[in-house]
Amino acid sequence: MLNGLRWIVYAIAVLAMNFPVIVTLVTSFKSARELSTNAGLWINQPTLENYFRVLSDTSRFNIYIYLANSAAAALIGTGLAILLAFPAAYAIARSEAGRRILLPVVVNLRAVPLIIFAIPLYMMYQWLGLLDTQLGLGLILTIVNVPLALVILVNAISDVPAELDEAAKVDGASSLQVMLMIIRPVIRPALVTTFIFGFITAWNEFLFGLMLTTSRAVPMTVGSSFFFAASGGGVQWGTASAVMILGALPPALLGLLMYRQISGSMMAGAVKG
Repeated sequence: MLNGLRWIVYAIAVLAMNFPVIVTLVTSFKSARELSTNAGLWINQPTLENYFRVLSDTSRFNIYIYLANSAAAALIGTGLAILLAFPAAYAIARSEAGRRILLPVVVNLRAVPLIIFAIPLYMMYQWLGLLDTQLGLGLILTIVNVPLALVILVNAISDVPAELDEAAKVDGASSLQVMLMIIRPVIRPALVTTFIFGFITAWNEFLFGLMLTTSRAVPMTVGSSFFFAASGGGVQWGTASAVMILGALPPALLGLLMYRQISGSMMAGAVKG
């Protein structure tokens, strides 16, 4: 009885949390004619027309360019964030002052609403010629990802005994060699987890994509909004739903494929000691 009740609660929770995704997915398989008469969760005549239209008609809006822009910016934003956060996390984890002062300061900066940085960032990017570029978007996504990367990597490095560092330094290893040869292999799961979370965060970023791009470097999150009325005559709900499903596939597939890696890394610190 208790087990059955548990599964019922679980099913209700899953349905509630994924209801918007389910509605979007169902809508993407409906024709415009059916949507005008059937707005429910059932499909009378499933169709791939919306997906064919999005993937084949690139005369006005090219979804492939938006996907490529998002992938490039997300890879830049995630890769640079890890390169910057890894040595910083090592220094913080091995320093009492860094853990008490520096880490809270950096992490709390992420709590500040990003819109506050909109005007100065736009003016700076305009002066540097980084507006509407994949590099410019990737650089700002790096800043967005650094606090998250620091939190994950500091916790992971803190779990590594400092005696390993001392033993390596006795043998003549430098701090850089300790990081690359000793610490990096040990915290590899945390690095992979940082990459996955960072990539998903960067891929889903909308504000800076809307603010810093106009045509050449428009990411998928912004480009998907162009399809709502791509054919004129009001909102094209089926087309818009198909675009949103296609845009959500890369981070969703990445999360599903690497789920065991993520859960293993998150549990590592919980079971320590």
